[in-house]
Amino acid sequence: MAKKLATRLGECARAARQRLNLTQEDVAERIGIATEVYGRLERGNMLPSVPTFRKLCAVLALSADEALGLATENPVPWTPPPPPPEASEPAELRRLLRRARQLDRNSLRVLSLVAAHLGQKNG
Repeated sequence: MAKKLATRLGECARAARQRLNLTQEDVAERIGIATEVYGRLERGNMLPSVPTFRKLCAVLALSADEALGLATENPVPWTPPPPPPEASEPAELRRLLRRARQLDRNSLRVLSLVAAHLGQKNG
């Protein structure tokens, strides 16, 4: 029973993530788990904790009933939809921003100078 539930949840999460044009890394960051853990969840190899499940549903605009295979004809969403993802931004930019947020002040200054230099070359 748990394997069927994990598989169902993983399939729903993958479909919702792809619909929102997000990477596994994007979703993992937003719900606060490691990318590898999110990958196992999406493959149906594990079930999330209840708090992680709630965050997952919110980030993916996924009904908990749907994710658990309990959807009725008129599901009532229990969480407000999340703000629209930066679907227009390429995954590479989102990845760069994620890494930039982890840099110290001096490294950020260097990255900014490099970006400014690259902008001048391309502009």
